[in-house]
Amino acid sequence: MFVDTHTHFYDEWLLPDAEAAIQRALDAGVGKMIQADVDSLERPRMWETGLRHPGVLFQMLGLYPGSVTADNWKEELDAVYRIAAGDSLASLGMTGIVAIGEIGLDYHEGKEFAREQKEVLRLQFELAAKLNLPVNIHLRDAWEDFFAVLEDCRHLHLRGNLHCFSGSFEVYERANRSGDFAVGVGGVLTFKNASLPAVVARIPLEHLLLETDAPYLAPVPYRGKRNESAYLPLIAARLAEVKGLSLNEIETITTDNAIRLFNL
Repeated sequence: MFVDTHTHFYDEWLLPDAEAAIQRALDAGVGKMIQADVDSLERPRMWETGLRHPGVLFQMLGLYPGSVTADNWKEELDAVYRIAAGDSLASLGMTGIVAIGEIGLDYHEGKEFAREQKEVLRLQFELAAKLNLPVNIHLRDAWEDFFAVLEDCRHLHLRGNLHCFSGSFEVYERANRSGDFAVGVGGVLTFKNASLPAVVARIPLEHLLLETDAPYLAPVPYRGKRNESAYLPLIAARLAEVKGLSLNEIETITTDNAIRLFNL
């Protein structure tokens, strides 16, 4: 069994075909899938999808950095806190969440809300520590600010994963000086001329996770098309090549890593 540690069945691009896509994933040997949270607008669809597939779909909880503005961040974060306290989970029939995510920093469209994003990240780090949950980190064009926040929160003893990892081995090492972080390996690993294989080759096996980020970043030969959790074995096969291991070995190792980190 494979575990997809980051997917979005509730995304508008995938939602109309979500039920069939979940079955295709199961048929491909992907037995557990974790949906990353974004914000209060999309969260109800995530809960609804998850409720239909207990034991197969698992949910994160968090405020995505791209959803943060100066006007909304306090209200959005309050909603996260209320759910984390259990006020909403019980009414939804949810038994809990497996991570605080996806959270982080994203300056790809500019740094207008950089201050707010950093404050939201810090507060969600504190929430994860309070709940003893791992964090799922989204980062784009913001490594130094991320490390400033992470190093300031070193006392929280955070654990989690760097979603859709695209950094260097030195970035991986730096993150692990302030916490215990695995990396999420997705479709980019299969791209021609990608630098990621050389980096992943150096990362210890116990810190590797598989993910699709579906419906985005589909692996070769589906690059540019809609991604699905069913494509996860293609990523696993490329990782097996990079690590010089069999596909079965990669399946066992990454699944064990996911179960341990997210307490699945």
